[in-house]
Amino acid sequence: MDDDVRPWDAAAPLVRAARCGDALAMDDLLKLVTPYVTRLCTPIAPADTADAVQESLLAVFRGLRGLRDPQAFYGWVRAVTVREAVRVARRTAGETPADPEEIARLRDLLPGVGDELTTEVRDLLARLPVQHRTVLVLRELEGLDERTMAELLGVPEGTVKSRLNRARSSFRKAWTR
Repeated sequence: MDDDVRPWDAAAPLVRAARCGDALAMDDLLKLVTPYVTRLCTPIAPADTADAVQESLLAVFRGLRGLRDPQAFYGWVRAVTVREAVRVARRTAGETPADPEEIARLRDLLPGVGDELTTEVRDLLARLPVQHRTVLVLRELEGLDERTMAELLGVPEGTVKSRLNRARSSFRKAWTR
């Protein structure tokens, strides 16, 4: 794929063909979007990433015919994926909030350089409540503002702001221990 082609431009012809019943286009479209879906699901549903990815791709497959604007594909996939990843994460038994002592022990085991830092951040995120993980992912990885996150999550903007504030606070406290 040409470096100048935006992802939604590359996906648009596949979306059009898949909506018309082209099975090969649907397969190509799902392959194209799987890394993006996985990137979103991993921090939101760390214990069940594979299930969250599968549920998200299934929801994309089932709902694609309802997508009116092929150029909006990635935004629509983001909304579907976040909804499914949160649903899967909530379904897991006994969600565990961040335990600062466990995080400190994990941090001591890692040298804190290179890729290990990413692992440490991932482990810390996994211990945050799903609502906190979700807003951090949407803000830090996706760069969404509070209004957009509120629309995506179906909650008031004030709720997003308070969750984001608490999530950042919990993350910072756990990180510095």
